[in-house]
Amino acid sequence: MKKLILSLLAATLMTVSFAQTADKMLKHSGETLDVKILKVGEETITYKYPGEDAEQTIGKFAVAKITYGSSNRVENITEKIVIGDKDDWENVQILTSAAQVVGLRKGEEVKGKTSGFISYNSAGSADKKATKRIKQDAADLGAPFILMLSDKADNFGIKQSMKKGVVYYYK
Repeated sequence: MKKLILSLLAATLMTVSFAQTADKMLKHSGETLDVKILKVGEETITYKYPGEDAEQTIGKFAVAKITYGSSNRVENITEKIVIGDKDDWENVQILTSAAQVVGLRKGEEVKGKTSGFISYNSAGSADKKATKRIKQDAADLGAPFILMLSDKADNFGIKQSMKKGVVYYYK
């Protein structure tokens, strides 16, 4: 009986101790997680839930800020990108790594393409037009992010650019 009481007391103290030093991660979705931050990397954040040993990973674009429990220091991670309509296309972010979209909600595929054989585009202007078109399509869907899947330019001397990606939203 004493061992059971001591075990319960130890577990309670560990939980209270973790709760006092738990870090708070605020996601752009509005959700706040009480976790222990292990690492803030270039593209991702690694953390653990209380009482668990399994490490979790989330992309930095899904996280607004972290408040460290031990010091109450606040670290701003990313600003929320708000897309109201197609006119906000310049705010859409093109991402190139699958790690960057962890914690975001996957949407549909989008494409951006410039004209084919008869074109007065230079290779640079064709790429800019294709980028604008794919971003406009994403903005029209209200999506702040595109994970680029394919980016082809200047096919066999033809000044054409084709881009394909998948849109992502805040959860």
